[in-house]
Amino acid sequence: MNRAPFGKSLSRRNLLTTLAAVPAVALLAACSDSGEEAKAANAKPADPSTPAKSATPAAVQVPEAQGTVDMAELLKPGALPDKQLGKDDAKVTIVEYASMTCPHCAHFNEATFPELKSKYIDTGKVRYILREFPFDPSAEAGFMLARCAKDNYFAMVDVLFKQQPSWVGVNNTKEALLQISKLAGFTQESFEACLTDQKLLDDVRAVQKRGADEFKVDSTPTFFINGKTYKGAMSIEEMSAIIDPLLCVRAAPKRLGFGAFACVGRRE
Repeated sequence: MNRAPFGKSLSRRNLLTTLAAVPAVALLAACSDSGEEAKAANAKPADPSTPAKSATPAAVQVPEAQGTVDMAELLKPGALPDKQLGKDDAKVTIVEYASMTCPHCAHFNEATFPELKSKYIDTGKVRYILREFPFDPSAEAGFMLARCAKDNYFAMVDVLFKQQPSWVGVNNTKEALLQISKLAGFTQESFEACLTDQKLLDDVRAVQKRGADEFKVDSTPTFFINGKTYKGAMSIEEMSAIIDPLLCVRAAPKRLGFGAFACVGRRE
């Protein structure tokens, strides 16, 4: 698993120290720094999970968990209120830590998340929580704008991921983000007020720091699914292989082959 470099390879502690040195009032200037953007564009957050080798090429092996966390601790309130989709009492809870400038996060958002939402979140089977883990000032700015979008948080995140090539690694990220934000209802004034909100920036960084310190997040995307840790952008087939057995109640899941499961008994 590769850790995301920021220019040069940095430890998690050094990375957090580097980001902490950038105040909110400097974010607008940082977003206009093409050299900084080039570093972000060349960053390599967590590689997508490597498909499991199998005698049957079409098989989808259940991804191996890379650790565990205490779900009660994970779900405790942090510096910012969690942004959530799905029912509070869903059988499965997924917490994703992502960075807005992470290409693998954007790929997951486009290739996997729509079906995850329609198949599991919208049907009440999964509660999904997205948490901020920015690797650079531009990612911080993206998350701040999403937070300032209030009830349109997930819509703003979706647009920023889909439009990632238009604002990450360009000569004037500030202007690119402004144009995207105007389409979401921001004015020049509300855009600049959002990106100079020091408390909001501090809170975004606090979410990241807690993820790193308490839950050992060091790459994006990182997923916690009912307390188990998975790193890398997974396909919907891989996520289903993890989720489906967790939906079985009063009975153990039965493996059908090809990475699929069925519940022997009642299923939520």
